[in-house]
Amino acid sequence: MTGSDVTTKRGRRSSRCAAFAGDNEGATAVEFALIGAPFLALLIALIQTFLVFFAQELLESVVLQSGRLVMTGQVQSQQMTQAQFKQQVCNQVVILFNCSGLMIDMQVASSWSSANTAMPTLTFNSDGTVSNVWQYNPGNAGDPVVLRVMYVWPVMLGPLGFNLSNISNGNRLIMASAAFQNEPGS
Repeated sequence: MTGSDVTTKRGRRSSRCAAFAGDNEGATAVEFALIGAPFLALLIALIQTFLVFFAQELLESVVLQSGRLVMTGQVQSQQMTQAQFKQQVCNQVVILFNCSGLMIDMQVASSWSSANTAMPTLTFNSDGTVSNVWQYNPGNAGDPVVLRVMYVWPVMLGPLGFNLSNISNGNRLIMASAAFQNEPGS
């Protein structure tokens, strides 16, 4: 191989590289492949985050309204059972929640300092349903009451490792609570 042959081969290679670099066909597809995946991952993460926080806010609103029924003595005067009260709560959240998944815990506290407003630890059956037993005590006039409404919100593991789960089964426990003192006339 002579020196002119090597120079010719180098010239062909450099002209091929220049042609490849100057070719715009398919550039959009390559750019979308580079930018599209992170963009879609971000979009999925935003939608999932929005849904979780929207559900949380809806649950907060429902707990305030439901707590008012207890605080004003309507639950006690109508002698609502736990199932009836759960149905009252469920009637307000039909958009985002499955009523069978709502968990309601209502306790009378002996004092404000002993009121339990903490996130509970859930236990699950072998079939994956929550096995906790919840209290239902709307109390009497003047009693401090804590109402907690909980729901296991399904979340999917998002792209790039985005994860909103906070319980062992990979879902998110959302909870809203209200602490109030029953009105004296209730």
